[in-house]
Amino acid sequence: MSDITSLLPCPQPVRFLDPDGSTTEHDPGTAATLEARGYSIPAEEDLLAVWRGMVIGRRFDTQATALTKQGRLAVYPSSRGQDACQVAPVLALGEQDWLFPTYRDSMALVTRGIDPVEALTLLRGDWHCGYDPVATRTAPQCTPLSTQIVHAAGAADGMRRRGTGGVALGFIGDGATSEGDFHEGLNFAAVFDAPLVVLVQNNKYAISVPLAKQSKAPALAYKGVGYGVRSEQVDGNDPAAMLSVMRSAYAHARAGHGPVLVEAHTYRMEAHTNADDATRYRTSEEVDDWTGQDPVVRLQAYLVARGALDEARIEEVREQAEAFAADVRTRMHAEPKVDPMALFEHVYAEPTPQLREQAEMVRAEIAGSAHAAHPVPETEEATR
Repeated sequence: MSDITSLLPCPQPVRFLDPDGSTTEHDPGTAATLEARGYSIPAEEDLLAVWRGMVIGRRFDTQATALTKQGRLAVYPSSRGQDACQVAPVLALGEQDWLFPTYRDSMALVTRGIDPVEALTLLRGDWHCGYDPVATRTAPQCTPLSTQIVHAAGAADGMRRRGTGGVALGFIGDGATSEGDFHEGLNFAAVFDAPLVVLVQNNKYAISVPLAKQSKAPALAYKGVGYGVRSEQVDGNDPAAMLSVMRSAYAHARAGHGPVLVEAHTYRMEAHTNADDATRYRTSEEVDDWTGQDPVVRLQAYLVARGALDEARIEEVREQAEAFAADVRTRMHAEPKVDPMALFEHVYAEPTPQLREQAEMVRAEIAGSAHAAHPVPETEEATR
């Protein structure tokens, strides 16, 4: 049985950088706590990679939000404000690891190196998943709450049994921790010491339901202790803390010590989706407070103060982000090629007689429509 103290999260969220970009080193108590828990601020080279990923990821996010207003996307759940939670955990993954994202994690998919148009295919309504899950080691984005944690636990246990050395990272939101699949996935992973890391992006709202109305837990990270799972809570708007905590979690799981539950305290700056009006359930004062904790601004201020980043490099990456967004915009405005017959694919391994009948009916209607649009001339018809 594990020592319960080794499972408990830090009493306060792990943080290296204050909102203004200064370090928490001025507080000896905080520094000693972080050192005792094995955390250290990442190297500047690694933080520069996280900063660049967030700049490009945020520009992608803004572009995707605009595409909903132009009718090119059916829906888009923005992750602006949660940038550090999207970028740092993915950059810390290895090639052999798997990612299990939710519908809000498109920025994470782009950070993973997935083609942005393929990442947006689901949200455009073209297909269930636009990218190859096996080739990218990234499961399709999951809309039902927490169901992908069960899949992630199974994948993690499969990697353990095969000895691949890989880990599975499952993203969920705060509301998803109230679902049964969260319990089942964590319990299974704990019993079998599966290398699973679950990252809860606690953005304070399950759509419009505030956290206080869905959980009495002092912090969601404490839920892991009940399963015998090592747990941690971290300032999700501090990119340095996110990278350090996630690396530690992966190392713990990869070493065969079982799963880890990480709660990242963060905030989504946009509404739940383009179909939501967030002003009905949160105040402008609350939004303003979190605006002052912006993860991109925070890390940029730290790197500039350290002399690791200057205006020339900032402008260079901004131009890269604009070019990235322009490419997404151009390709998303092209009309997709769709095949109505694809409706009948991947429903059953062996189509039922009823499904084959329906498919033939649609095929005949398509052929009839094509004939009506391009009728064969009578003289040509007569020669047939």
